[in-house]
Amino acid sequence: MTLDVGWALRWVRGSAEVVAEHRAELIELDRQIGDGDHGENMHRGFTATVARLDALEEPPAQVGDVLKLLATTLMSTVGGAAGPLYGTAYLRAAKVTGLTELDSAAVVAMLEAALEGIVARGKAAPGEKTMVDAWTPAVAAAVAAADRGEPPAAVLAAAAEAAADGVEATIPLIATKGRASYLGERSAGHADPGATSTALLIRAAADAAARATV
Repeated sequence: MTLDVGWALRWVRGSAEVVAEHRAELIELDRQIGDGDHGENMHRGFTATVARLDALEEPPAQVGDVLKLLATTLMSTVGGAAGPLYGTAYLRAAKVTGLTELDSAAVVAMLEAALEGIVARGKAAPGEKTMVDAWTPAVAAAVAAADRGEPPAAVLAAAAEAAADGVEATIPLIATKGRASYLGERSAGHADPGATSTALLIRAAADAAARATV
């Protein structure tokens, strides 16, 4: 079974819901090692995206159209590092999903493109306590699932589980990138907020796919 534009729309709307639900958590995580605005910024961006979707006169034709709208909205409404990073991730993903339906290989390509965009924009590597620490295992898990012949929904489920594990792995890390790096050893003991929001968004993608298979 493939994932269509309806899935992409459910993903964006589901992402808005999960970001709203975890807004306070993301704010608190960012308050511990950042400037405390991650939850509010993400909530603003996804709320604006849903408003733009609601205002469309015609539904998007391709998955990439949905992701491009999300990317441009996040870039224009989300402050801090998250806007450019997530915006670039979704924009890169949009470029490889100019399709009406995604199979497992296309899902992997989408996730790989998103990670490549984040790395290119943020210059971060695994182990530096950033969202890359959730994206990297998510992509690896997606590749492995696709190689096993799993359908797209299972590929995303594997990616979501690995991203959540990646969040846990950031807790003992000492940040060496971004504002959290200013804290040095004091950044250890806290989950990275960007990795946390990454895991939430990839889980939203998996949940949207699971609803399509019911």
